[in-house]
Amino acid sequence: MLNIGDVTLDNPAILAPMAGVCNPAFRILAKELGAGMVCAEMVSDKALVHGNEKSHRMLTVLPDEHPVSLQLVGYDKESMVQAAEMVGETNADIIDINMGCPVLKIYKNGSGAALARNPDYAASIVREVVARVDKPVTVKFRKGWDDDHVNAVEVAKAVVDAGAEAVTVHGRTALQLYSGVADWSIIREVKAAVSVPVIGNGDVASPADALRMMEETGCDGVMIGRGALGYPWVFREVAEFLKTGQLLEGPGADERVQVAIRHLHLLVELKGEVIGVKEMRKHAAWYLKGLRGSAEWKPRINEQTTLRGMESTLQQFLSEFEAVV
Repeated sequence: MLNIGDVTLDNPAILAPMAGVCNPAFRILAKELGAGMVCAEMVSDKALVHGNEKSHRMLTVLPDEHPVSLQLVGYDKESMVQAAEMVGETNADIIDINMGCPVLKIYKNGSGAALARNPDYAASIVREVVARVDKPVTVKFRKGWDDDHVNAVEVAKAVVDAGAEAVTVHGRTALQLYSGVADWSIIREVKAAVSVPVIGNGDVASPADALRMMEETGCDGVMIGRGALGYPWVFREVAEFLKTGQLLEGPGADERVQVAIRHLHLLVELKGEVIGVKEMRKHAAWYLKGLRGSAEWKPRINEQTTLRGMESTLQQFLSEFEAVV
């Protein structure tokens, strides 16, 4: 188990807050398939404060998701506090502050990874948010801005002193984006520097990766992002391996397709048929990735515009897959 403030996770395998992916549909599947906690995609503080309807819908947390963390991104202290108070009124369990997003449109206004370049100001935001909400507040950040400006330990100390009850460290710099190899040694340094739970992030895609990260860094939890795309079973496998050392057998083609179809229905229920099916195209391709013949089916998947068409395409893929001896 892992405790973050008064929130208890039954295992340390955590879904990362990926933009355009971590809506309730995917979060429910990740939770059902073993995630100890799921994180929602980041929401703009300004959008919430100014009443953006789409952003408000992103605060939706369904009963089967808990524990769930909602993540805010922004720079202005006043609007961050107002947005945090709005999140505080939801049924989310944790409020996370994004200080790691490397995307240009985010950091060019001082948000995301740019916020971590000023630890004192970043800590002042955390302090104000903690003072105004009753939920545990956590912070996610990167190794640093670039290899010449590595300040994760400084950021960790500052935000923990300000009241953060856990931190997540991605072992890449902002300028690396998602290229190269994550530096897990910085996670170890942060763990040695603060007393709150430290969650490691970067290059965990298997049970062996998760165990190695925890052994090498001493971190309390592992956050999995890209390794879960099309493969939410990774959470179940990681949780079991960390607990017992047993490697579970992965899902067969039939289970992959059935979970993909369930994901499709959840997305359509959440976002309507047009948007839901459109978003499902990338997920469907991820679910089938690695299965024999999947590459040839990708164009067909990308042509689908209706729930019935997408479901039929996935079932046809499975029928042809199983028909080959």
